[in-house]
Amino acid sequence: MPADIARQFGENLRRARRGAGISQEETGFRASLHRTEIGLLERGERTPRIDTAVKLACALGVEPGELLAGIGWTPGSVVRGGFELSPAPEDSP
Repeated sequence: MPADIARQFGENLRRARRGAGISQEETGFRASLHRTEIGLLERGERTPRIDTAVKLACALGVEPGELLAGIGWTPGSVVRGGFELSPAPEDSP
């Protein structure tokens, strides 16, 4: 399940970056991250820490929630809670 979350975050990040019309390198510069980190995140090979997600959102001029779209949490009751994924928003023209 964590890989699904990383993949969803990566798709959201890529969509937001392309929507802003900037490169991975520029995104990294604006967020004080290396370009390779942006690539790892976009490919879903790494899950960001909360401070990284906030840096990226600010660098792209979006709300942090936009990078978390489609990722939800179901609290547990008698069973352990877990993450769930919802359909990603469609790319806007």
